[in-house]
Order: sequence, then C-alpha cells, then structure tokens
Amino acid sequence: MLQTRLLKPADDAYAYPLLIKRLLMSASRYEKTREIVYRDQVRLTYAQLNQRIAQLANVLSEAGVKAGDTVAVMDWDSHRYLECMFAIPMIGAVVHTINVRLSPDQILYTINHAEDRLVLVNSDFIELYQSIAGQLTTVERTVLLTDGADTQAALPNLVGEYEQLLAGASTQYDFPDFDEHSVATTFYTTGTTGNPKGVYFTHRQLVLHTLAEASVMGSIDSVRLLGSDDVYMPITPMFHVHAWGIPYV
Repeated sequence: MLQTRLLKPADDAYAYPLLIKRLLMSASRYEKTREIVYRDQVRLTYAQLNQRIAQLANVLSEAGVKAGDTVAVMDWDSHRYLECMFAIPMIGAVVHTINVRLSPDQILYTINHAEDRLVLVNSDFIELYQSIAGQLTTVERTVLLTDGADTQAALPNLVGEYEQLLAGASTQYDFPDFDEHSVATTFYTTGTTGNPKGVYFTHRQLVLHTLAEASVMGSIDSVRLLGSDDVYMPITPMFHVHAWGIPYV
C-alpha cells in the first residue's frame, strides 16, 4: 500500500513570483548576441535590449512614474515598443497600448478611462494628439518617439525625445519583486457597440500565456512554428492583444 507524505515548505523558501522580468532571463543567458532589427535603422543584441530597458525604467522613474501608474504608448511596431512592453510593467506600472487606428474621440476616451499619466507619442501622431490634448484629464507628461532627426515637438509637458533621454540614463536598474497578480498591461477592444471596452492582464497571466504559447509553437517538431533559430517579423500590431503575445515569447 502506497503512502503519501505531505511536505511542508521550508520557512526560508523563496516565493517565486511570476513577473514579466523573468521572461528576459533566458534571452540574456542563452541568446546574448541574437539581434533585434528595426527597419534599416537599428540593430540590438539582447544584451543591449536589456540595458535599454533599464535605461527606460530610469527615465520613467525620473519623470515621476510610480508603481500602479498607467503609461500609454502611441507608436508603430518598433524596438521602442518592445522596450516599453517590458520596462513599464517591470517597474510596477501598467502599459496601455493605444490602438492608433481608433478615431480621435475613441483614443481620447481610452486615455481618460485608463487614467494614463504619461504618454509616449510617435511623431506621426503629434497632430492627432494635439487635437485631443485639451480634453485629457489625467495625463501629466509626454515623451517624443521619432525616427527622424527632429527631437523637438509641440507636445504638452514634453519630458524629451526618447533616444536622448535613454542616452542620459543609467544602464542599471534594480527591478523589484511584487505581487504577480499586479496589473501589467491594458488595452481596449474594438468592433463592439458603444465605447471601446477596457481589458487588463496581470503579470501572472502574461507569464503563463507566454510559456504556453512558446510550448505550443516550439515543442512539436512536425509542426514547429517558432524556435530559437527562427526570425519573427511582427505583422500583427503590437497594440493588438500584445501582438498575439509573440513579443513576450
């Protein structure tokens, strides 16, 4: 007759929270030289990506972003977007991925509803942002994102241009541990009646989703969809359900 024995966890056992920062560990350990390429302009190794994520975390903290605050991103698919998807939730804030295909009124609604405190704005959307800026109720500061040479923009309460801000920030940041059930991301559904509907995901949900997605796409040899030697081009917008979760994978 088999007997089962319940093991009591050690008092000093580490309660390992499922946080987005854990997803960077394998890349920095095993794929330091693999590149992330943005158009014909930027090539980054994972080691450089990690440094830039730390720099962005320092920039956001210096701009007054605290744990629990919501930070919005208005950008095309880019290395900047990828960095935001890690740095913002890793400091305990919430990243709001704005759907730039919505109407100005709907974008205004989502920013106010999410109670965004800081918005990162691509230069292509400056005119759009200016058209709604006077009706924003919670936004305190903005950051300019651009692929061009002009680092100035008529954005209200502009902190500065993204690359210049990162260049002046430390490459070290002590990302804290916190409750894995903390909200990490939020976005808004479309195609329904009335205003867009807000959806949020916790760190735990995103880590478990990432592990499940990686397992499904990479572990079945006969139909493997994505492995460590493959190259992924993000066609799905990064504002659309985290580009189906692939950036985290």
